Amino acid sequence: MSDLTPPTSSHERFLVVGPSWVGDMVMAQSLFKVLRQRHPECLIDVIAPGWSEPILARMPEVNETIPLLLGHGQWSLATRWRLGRQLRSRHYTQGLVLPRSWKSALPLLAAGISKRIGFHGEQRYGLLNERRHLDKTRLDQTVKRFVSLGLAEGSDLICPEPQLDVDGDNQQRLIQQLGLAVDRPAIAMMPGAEYGPAKQWPLTHFQQLAESLLEQGYQVWIIGGPKDKAAGETIVSSGHPHLHNLCGLTQLADAVDLLAWAEQAVTNDSGLMHVAAAVGTHIQALYGSSSPKFTPPLTSHATIHWLALDCAPCFKRECPLGHRQCLVDLPVSQVMSAISSSIRSVSL
Repeated sequence: MSDLTPPTSSHERFLVVGPSWVGDMVMAQSLFKVLRQRHPECLIDVIAPGWSEPILARMPEVNETIPLLLGHGQWSLATRWRLGRQLRSRHYTQGLVLPRSWKSALPLLAAGISKRIGFHGEQRYGLLNERRHLDKTRLDQTVKRFVSLGLAEGSDLICPEPQLDVDGDNQQRLIQQLGLAVDRPAIAMMPGAEYGPAKQWPLTHFQQLAESLLEQGYQVWIIGGPKDKAAGETIVSSGHPHLHNLCGLTQLADAVDLLAWAEQAVTNDSGLMHVAAAVGTHIQALYGSSSPKFTPPLTSHATIHWLALDCAPCFKRECPLGHRQCLVDLPVSQVMSAISSSIRSVSL
């Protein structure tokens, strides 16, 4: 946070308390776009976890990220209150809180914002003065819930697709630094899913798919964080020169630029899936315990792979039945066929 001096504009000034997951933060851009469409001269600041700054920096609608330097799930009410008090001089006209927790709404009250909007949840009476009923039938997707908070209650919903800015200079630097080929089409693979193993396609399936893609003349990039490095090593164990484990070698902003270069991305339902969708890459989206009806990739360039078993979606971190058939039974051949039919134009 650069400074806490008040802005000089007399236009609408929004303070948004953002979500705590990568994918949700990307989807929040749909709300920011709606706010800018309705209030072209508005200012939008976002209170968000520190890790999210590189993502929010790629959203032209966002004026400033105000980092909340707390771990996921930490209460620290004093820290949240102090942050809000520091923001009082900015005179925000509206506050929107996307999470439904009590603690998330506290900075809006401390900041003295007269209009504080969010959904009912955790007895937030007093913290919010415009509490919205969450109609799960009408607001059946995360993105719809976010966008609805920027509109009058009950308004028709139009959810613009997220669109992250791409840094072409950083993209070229990464390709050179990481030793990636410029003359081979790239397929990105994201085997991780922060939520848990019930959302993860088996590594052996990723490995088999990678080998098939290499035989077809593609290069394959495994993209993820340090926690995904071991999974990446399993997938690249053949040692093929065009098979790259990039997990832990890049920052979140780098993933934005690399995914924008890739022809397609094969991905679990994860935060990086939403990042790839927001840079226009064609998505091969693999769903197991979650549902593409609730958190789909927000793009027209996506192929959904979901078996929709009787036990799915369970929304569990680990398979309660112990077999993960919703993902184990999702065949490699199906995904490979979808890649072949979706590829833009490949000269091998």
